[in-house]
Amino acid sequence: MDYGLIKIDSLIIKLQQGAKIIKASHFDYEFFLGHKIKFICVAQGDPMPRITWFKDGIEIFAHPYLHIADWRIDKFVIKSKLEIDPARQMDSGTYECQANNRHTVDSRMFKADF
Repeated sequence: MDYGLIKIDSLIIKLQQGAKIIKASHFDYEFFLGHKIKFICVAQGDPMPRITWFKDGIEIFAHPYLHIADWRIDKFVIKSKLEIDPARQMDSGTYECQANNRHTVDSRMFKADF
């Protein structure tokens, strides 16, 4: 005897999203020697992207006068800030923030001059 049983097959599709920079500092940045330079990048993606900073094409890392801070905004969004304090003449150049997850890479460039 069949009591009206219904078989339901379900399929869950998880759409993932490539890395995309959704907010960034202005392209050109004029600074004063001895003052602070600050660049911001906000990126989203699934999985959440990793943000890497470059100067003139070379990856840069934190040191005593250069600070990099990352904040997770939510499950898919990250904010990164590059801060140089105090700015020196040698800090002029082209900076880039690069957002990367396993699907895509997105980047923004900033030119700093005094």
